[in-house]
Amino acid sequence: MSKKNFSAVVFLSKVISNLLNPLFSLLIFFICFAYVKMTWEESLFNILLMIALVVIPIFSWIGWNVKKGNYTNMDVSDRKQRNGLYLFNFIVIAIYTGVLYFTKQRTDLLFIIVFLFILMLIMHISNFFIKSSMHTAFNVFVTALFFSLNPILGIIWFVLTSFVAISRIILKRHTPKEVIMGAFIATVVSLAYLYFNIQTFL
Repeated sequence: MSKKNFSAVVFLSKVISNLLNPLFSLLIFFICFAYVKMTWEESLFNILLMIALVVIPIFSWIGWNVKKGNYTNMDVSDRKQRNGLYLFNFIVIAIYTGVLYFTKQRTDLLFIIVFLFILMLIMHISNFFIKSSMHTAFNVFVTALFFSLNPILGIIWFVLTSFVAISRIILKRHTPKEVIMGAFIATVVSLAYLYFNIQTFL
């Protein structure tokens, strides 16, 4: 592969990796979920709630820690640094879940958040041993979420997730082993989600 072609591949990998980072992927799903399942007023409330209580706080936390030198980069590539990020994410998701519960939002939405919390917990535990790919894991989970909403969307997101996984290796953010581990953890959680979702809501 020529240097020019390799540069193009790296550039494309950066675009894919940035556009389909865990927060954006989840936000895209929740926008689709709101469109399919909710009224216009409910959709607007839930999307703004997620942006205000999840997306902005987490991005702000990462950005602040990068500026302070606590995190190496916005990907939080260092395994030890990720422990702090996971703990902050737990707090954010707990607050978000509490608000969803006390404002009496949809049960199936709360169900998704519970499994998201489980995924993060397992990822956090695994982080003590291996830096499993968060990009890959969260996009595998989003694939399952889309599949439960619409199988065609699930297949499309599975293809996108494959590109995400490859991009993380090309960018040297993760080794193949770390990408596979992230995909494995998320697959187990996703299968459990799909099973209980079918049992509970279908």
